[in-house]
Amino acid sequence: MYGEGKGREPSDLERTAFRKAEKKYKLYYDDSFKSSKKKKQPKPVDLSEVLDFKAILGSFRRNGALPPGVAALSSGFDCPVFCLDNRPGFYFIPGALSIEEQCHWIRESLTSFPQPPNRTNHNAIYGPIHGLFAAATERKVLVEEGSPVASLGSEFDCFESEESVQRWKFSEENSVPSRGHGGKSISASVLLRKLRWSTLGLQFDWSKRNYDVSLPHNKIPDALCQLAKRMAAPTMPKGKEFKPEAAIVNYFGSGDTLGGHLDDMEADWSKPIVSMSLGCKAIFLLGGKSRDDAPVAMFLRSGDIVLMAGEARECFHGVPRIFTDKENAEIDPLESHFWHKDDHFLDYIKSSRININIRQVF
Repeated sequence: MYGEGKGREPSDLERTAFRKAEKKYKLYYDDSFKSSKKKKQPKPVDLSEVLDFKAILGSFRRNGALPPGVAALSSGFDCPVFCLDNRPGFYFIPGALSIEEQCHWIRESLTSFPQPPNRTNHNAIYGPIHGLFAAATERKVLVEEGSPVASLGSEFDCFESEESVQRWKFSEENSVPSRGHGGKSISASVLLRKLRWSTLGLQFDWSKRNYDVSLPHNKIPDALCQLAKRMAAPTMPKGKEFKPEAAIVNYFGSGDTLGGHLDDMEADWSKPIVSMSLGCKAIFLLGGKSRDDAPVAMFLRSGDIVLMAGEARECFHGVPRIFTDKENAEIDPLESHFWHKDDHFLDYIKSSRININIRQVF
């Protein structure tokens, strides 16, 4: 994930400041439980230096107090927009999305956003997959055409990979031959858990690290565009409006990380990236223009919005930790909203995090 390759683990003296912080907050399990039947327990981690904008917001509303290095901007939102003195162009809006909005975008992220012509990390192997979330809830299995079950038919269409001639389709679980009887297959639920990203609007070519305007695509949904424009307002010059042209949706499970990186493929870095957090709490690292600059760690909770524009676009950033345990995930409001009526969404989000980041490409 971090591009270090196999071989000798670097010493602390050899690691960059950003890499040290990633290692500090990454999920590790207690080795003492290896040989026991007890559930693996995460190793404790010191969170005392993690910036908590939820707590900062509470204090600010009570008495106007702010910690050193943090400033508050007045805005048209229900809560202030916080920024950091030493990271110009970075803005944090805690709890910007209502519970209803969060649940809506979780549903869209799982049902609509992975739909073709939007591309996902599964395209390279299976081609465009229609109805993945529905297939997972119905316990379908994706089967390679030409296997014994392929001729049995399915309510789902066939899909052809753009990178291969293989064709795949969903079939009933009980119609798939047992292991060893030929044919490749994988359950839809496994594919859903292995979903790592989907792209909306202009499609990003990960192999070339640029936007390929020739790829088929739909415009970003209007409701998401309007939300992004409204949230981006604090970063825009007076009279100018943010133009959402592309979005990348990241899906995280327990133990998943996003290594330190720059989002540098857009033409104009003065325009912000609008980043929405949904689901389980995470730790976000905001570094400097070099990996040797010590990053600031902060909590990201469901409903938080982060904006990065101007100089902040030149700062390395990443996500070294997702909290999926009941005590630290902090998704009780989501659980209450999804309970009973949306059990499948609840089953997914109680151990996952979704991030939607929207960009102006040109």
